[in-house]
Amino acid sequence: MTHDFEYISYDDADRIAILENKAAELEQRLLAAMPPGGGSRWGNVATPGEDYPTAGDDAGLTGAFASGSYSGDTYSGDVYPGEPDPHQSRPGEAGRPAAGGARGTGGSGPDDRTEALINHGRQRARRRRGRRILAHWRLLAVAAGFLVVGIVAALIATGGSGASWPASVGTVQAEIKLACQNPDVAAEPSGLDFACGPDTQPVLWVFSLLTSGNNPGYVDQTTGRKGLEPITPAQGGDIAWSLNLHHPYDPSSPLDSLEVAARAINNIVSGATLTSSTGTSQVEPGLESTAANCRLFTGSPQLVTQQDYPAHCAAALTSTGETALVTDIFKQWMGSAPSATATDAGVLFQNSANPGNSQVQAILSSLPASGG
Repeated sequence: MTHDFEYISYDDADRIAILENKAAELEQRLLAAMPPGGGSRWGNVATPGEDYPTAGDDAGLTGAFASGSYSGDTYSGDVYPGEPDPHQSRPGEAGRPAAGGARGTGGSGPDDRTEALINHGRQRARRRRGRRILAHWRLLAVAAGFLVVGIVAALIATGGSGASWPASVGTVQAEIKLACQNPDVAAEPSGLDFACGPDTQPVLWVFSLLTSGNNPGYVDQTTGRKGLEPITPAQGGDIAWSLNLHHPYDPSSPLDSLEVAARAINNIVSGATLTSSTGTSQVEPGLESTAANCRLFTGSPQLVTQQDYPAHCAAALTSTGETALVTDIFKQWMGSAPSATATDAGVLFQNSANPGNSQVQAILSSLPASGG
């Protein structure tokens, strides 16, 4: 080999010829290093005269070298001394070509051996790559299966119906957030703010949905009440002064209606202390001012009492207690409404985050267009 090899340009035929010559040279060197009878002791080294296995032969590549001439000390001719002639068919190999047989005009010379070695190597690489791709596809199939199961489970968990509240609920919710920015909506003097609490605000839009269909221009021809919430103009006017609202109070204004309603709900729950015409304190109890109601709302009948303050429950509201409280607020505020409507208010409040609930859907389908 010359140092100028990489600067010489060869065509394809020259390169193949060079590779074949090097392969033949390596074969001769391997054979020179083998002892007599090496074919039987060196199972992975080809011996002269053995035919190259076919593509389906499981014996491997142990017979890849064909006959040739060798002038070493222990070998001359086609076979080692004492070994069978490879040009004759061995027992059990009928139909296999001999060393110089039908592999082409060149027998099993360097051309055939090089071509077979290259081709067999490529076939095995393709099989391994195919198995890896198949393994990846199996993983992808399993992942896709889990994805489908997850989607189905999510649909089942949410009812799969795609149900939602009427669009007007979203509008009123945004108006509630603005109305609840008024700090004076809390009950006096207790400071309780059930109507605007982070978890209890739905009471405002539930009442609005049931009593006016979320229509700020609603007018009840029987009672004369106007606006979103069940407030008569006289009641709204009485409450408005304590909220520092503009004057006169406008029941058709969503913000006015919601602020007055929030203060009214808080007073119904907590009670209020008023100043009488004689200047003395007048304590008006709320729903939380009796032991029986506290047991229903909190699970405990204990009360907290204080001079000039309405009594209130000592324990916190439970989730079921909140629902019962909303039902009782509606009963006290809308005394003329059927008790079933008060129960509906509790159901809507309890499922404020689950419009797909079957009871909720039944209630929504029964509401008239006006909500009254």
